[in-house]
Amino acid sequence: MQSIIELLKILIPAAAVLYGMYLTIQTFLQKQFEIKELDIKQKNIEIIMPIRLQAFERMILFLERISPNNLLLRIGSIEIQSIDYQRLLLKEIRDEFNHNIAQQLYISHDTWEKIRLAMNDTIALINTAASEVSPDAPAINLSKKIFEIILTNSQQPTADALRILKEEAQKLFI
Repeated sequence: MQSIIELLKILIPAAAVLYGMYLTIQTFLQKQFEIKELDIKQKNIEIIMPIRLQAFERMILFLERISPNNLLLRIGSIEIQSIDYQRLLLKEIRDEFNHNIAQQLYISHDTWEKIRLAMNDTIALINTAASEVSPDAPAINLSKKIFEIILTNSQQPTADALRILKEEAQKLFI
């Protein structure tokens, strides 16, 4: 019995020291892991932040390019019929969208949906104006009708998406 007590006198302090060492090493390794994790996150931010900003820039450029005012000025109402002009405008919008479709990876889902909605609203605006103009009328008549509808609505179809996109981009700097 005496030998068991002597053995316990040695084992209990040794177990306490061993457990203390275990806790110390575990805490040290956890801190090292957290430091490495923060370092990796920081490196990811350094790499991804410029790419995200570029995506925001490209989508702002997309929205500006498809806004009816800019689109009509850029394409110009050349000497074609309104039906051909309508097709040209719609093709331009779809080409721009397809060119920038991968940018959705860097933009929130809600903002991307607003961008798609703005594009669809612009297409609907052009189609509505085209339905109110004779297909064989000069393209300038379609342009005028589009501007008329915009003035009646008193807002560009891309305005909300631009505002939301800018707000999301500014959150990156806070």
